[in-house]
Amino acid sequence: MTDPTLPPWAMGPIVAAMVEIGETRGLVAASTAAEDWPECRLLPLGEDGALGIIEYVIAKDAVPPQVIVTRVLLY
Repeated sequence: MTDPTLPPWAMGPIVAAMVEIGETRGLVAASTAAEDWPECRLLPLGEDGALGIIEYVIAKDAVPPQVIVTRVLLY
């Protein structure tokens, strides 16, 4: 989020997705889990993923459980 090359139009959708990820503890309805690593999830960014994807990991074993956004890929 501190990357100076982040386009201004991306900030709103990224923050909205991060709020949804936090509120659902990572179990966002639109997200998909990796087959080999179900804790790793991909969430389309924007309508039908037109803006990119957010990759995050659900750390269920952490106390308290945490969700870590690992990458935001913009198209």
